[in-house]
Amino acid sequence: MFTGGNRVKLLRGGDELFPAMLRAIAGARHEIWLATYIFNDDPAALEIAQALAEACKRGVQVRVVVDGFGSRVTMPALKKRMCDSGVEAVVFRPIHRWWNWLQPGQLRRLHQKLCAVDDEVAFVGGINIIDDRIDQNHGRQDEPRLDFAVELRGPVVAPVVLAGRAVWSRAHLGEDFKEEVIALARAAEPVARAKRLLKRLRLPHLKGAKGKLSDLPPVRAAFVLRDNLRRRRTIERSYIAAIRKARERIDLASPYFYPGGSFRSALRQAARRGVQVRLLMQGKLDYRFAGLAARTLYDELLGAGVHIFEYTPAFLHAKVALVDDQWATVGSSNIDPLSLLLNLEANVVVRDADFNAELGAEFDRAFALSQEVDPKQTRRGVEGALRRGFVAWCAHVYLRIAGATGKY
Repeated sequence: MFTGGNRVKLLRGGDELFPAMLRAIAGARHEIWLATYIFNDDPAALEIAQALAEACKRGVQVRVVVDGFGSRVTMPALKKRMCDSGVEAVVFRPIHRWWNWLQPGQLRRLHQKLCAVDDEVAFVGGINIIDDRIDQNHGRQDEPRLDFAVELRGPVVAPVVLAGRAVWSRAHLGEDFKEEVIALARAAEPVARAKRLLKRLRLPHLKGAKGKLSDLPPVRAAFVLRDNLRRRRTIERSYIAAIRKARERIDLASPYFYPGGSFRSALRQAARRGVQVRLLMQGKLDYRFAGLAARTLYDELLGAGVHIFEYTPAFLHAKVALVDDQWATVGSSNIDPLSLLLNLEANVVVRDADFNAELGAEFDRAFALSQEVDPKQTRRGVEGALRRGFVAWCAHVYLRIAGATGKY
């Protein structure tokens, strides 16, 4: 899964990501793949859309896929604008009418945020194509949301390209399923055509270099996917495996935090064996129920020695973590049932001391601006038990409606 010889650059917010993406798009020669949950229509997002259109005019193949729920408001106009310029834009599981929700799988969304250009550079993280200071539900904010992405170069770019191609192909097939079936039936070699189609739809089988991880040249990195086929719990397991090996420090940021039993157990055990475990949660809530869900777990974690901080200067959207000085991840996956069991997600895991030090400094700055939760102020007794039971029941019902199975 890991490859060596990569270059990984940490990017803070769209203020750093978008200029880097624009430079890569401007230099594109062959193809661009972009997948995102939200593609907004603010000036920062429109600048990306314009750059993609200009790349098309130079003869670059540009393919964009957005989620039908996350971009349901902005995408109709944006899709027409991009398609008129030659961009091949498709919507993953579109929602045009209320009855679209009755279709199987509609609760399983495309939550990846990735962009790959010419097999040379890729961007992966938690940042949507929207200005850092704009929230779709709360309007313009004074401070930018806290979020991260990484710029990748080297062998780790290849699986990002394949993932972008696969998710675009899935969405494209969903839009033109009837025409694709007719084309298969009329094809001179329908079996061969079907095999080629399945190959495009399949997310990359992530194989790492042979030999020991320590033998790989720096920077060692792995692209980790979560889907609803072969890699249902890959991201969750990568977190848990790293947490169980921690000896000194675990820092984790997630705006939506409601992990399953195994994940919480790993955090508690780490804290009890003397590891400094710090969690960065939302202090400024964008969705009240998500905040309630996270806070029902505070008493359990604080009692084991976990430190919890609530970030209040702005909305928290970062999905990042580090363990000791040799493991870190940046990506789209929250630590909740939607990300860990339902959505299509993409993270990058980095094994590099310098990268950990840089991300660790960002954590330290964020913790310094946050309010640490006092264990004495958490909800205990009957009220706390009722809240925990209500959230657990809601999560159980939601997962069953979505078709998720297995213990969480």
